[in-house]
Amino acid sequence: MSHWRRIRSLRRSLPALALAVAAVAAAMAPVAASAAPDESAAGQSATSNGWNDYSCKPSAQHPRPVVLVHGTLGNSVDNWLGFAPYLVDRGYCVFSLDYGQLPGVPIFYGLGPIADSAKQLSAYVDRVRTATGAAKVDIVGHSQGGMMPRYYLKFLGGAAKVNALVGLAPTNHGTTLSGLTKLLDYFPGAADVLAKHTPGLTDQVVGSAFLTRLNEGGDTVPGVRYTVISTKYDEVATPYRAQFLTGSDVKNVVVQDLCPSDLSEHVTIAMTDRVAFHEAVNALDPEHATPTTC
Repeated sequence: MSHWRRIRSLRRSLPALALAVAAVAAAMAPVAASAAPDESAAGQSATSNGWNDYSCKPSAQHPRPVVLVHGTLGNSVDNWLGFAPYLVDRGYCVFSLDYGQLPGVPIFYGLGPIADSAKQLSAYVDRVRTATGAAKVDIVGHSQGGMMPRYYLKFLGGAAKVNALVGLAPTNHGTTLSGLTKLLDYFPGAADVLAKHTPGLTDQVVGSAFLTRLNEGGDTVPGVRYTVISTKYDEVATPYRAQFLTGSDVKNVVVQDLCPSDLSEHVTIAMTDRVAFHEAVNALDPEHATPTTC
């Protein structure tokens, strides 16, 4: 990568880094621990847009509910304002959760220890299964939300309850954040501060103890279909090929291989990219898949 291209890439990553710094500052502030987030507000907002409707019963055409798992600094509504209605319009029962909340940090979630977040996902999947009567769900996750469910599948018994996992720009093998994680070496103690106050960030850095355990012995578990949908313009989950999985039931997709003019990056691949949306639906219903093009 040329010098100027690297600078442009780093500049695109700065908003995400700024949000992370803000979250750390909020977590370190002397505030009282907040109560558990009010799911009713988010749930009502989502239901008004057609998802998180616990009266929804899966159809014969789409027999499994879809659980959407937001990314770092996301939440159950904002992350899915484009994709959740897209699924609802196609007849799916769609649900989304908030996870990884830190005391005193509203709206921006996915910052807590990822192993704990996986336990929240486990409880939520059981809730959806009970409400819908479905034996299994499908999961679609963005960024951390595409990687974290693998912990649930591998260590928390999730493989028996999940048919397919679709990751949109997932941090499966960690990220360098376009090289920004290397800056931590120049600030003694910075990594320790991040690990203490926003462990969901440091768990995703290349080589973290969490990722080492997650990927040890193979990327996948039997009985689950895996799809990774990536963009070569990703500036957050970098290098983008580190998102890919290996295994017997894995499909890795780069949206530019399907549509060379697709310019989506890390955020827009989950929020507005109809190429990624179509390919995700193909992964959810491979028997009725149709070609994904521009």
